[in-house]
Amino acid sequence: MNDIILTNLETVPGHTITAHLGLVQGNTVRAKHVGRDIMAGLKNIVGGELKGYTELLNDAREEATARMIDDARARGANAVINVRFSTSSISAGASELYCYGTAVSVA
Repeated sequence: MNDIILTNLETVPGHTITAHLGLVQGNTVRAKHVGRDIMAGLKNIVGGELKGYTELLNDAREEATARMIDDARARGANAVINVRFSTSSISAGASELYCYGTAVSVA
C-alpha cells in the first residue's frame, strides 16, 4: 500500500500532478454478527464503546481502501486524491462501506 500516496486534498503537497486517470473505487458489504448484536444490546443499557462494531468498521474501511488502491494501480496511478468514504444500508443488518477518489500520476 505504501507505493500509492493517499490524500483527501485536491493536490499532493510537494508533487505535481502530471495526469488524471479517473475515478477509482473500492467497496465491501458487511453483515452484523449475532454475537456482536447481543453484546451491543447490553452495551446500550450501560453505555460505552461498541468495540465489536468498531473493529468491524475498521476492517471494512481497510478492505475498501485496499480495493480502491488496487483499482488505482491497475490504471497506472501512483497517488489518489480527494479520498472519501461513504456508507449505505443494503438490507437489515448489512451495510456497504464505499471508498473512492481520483487516481493521478504525480512527479
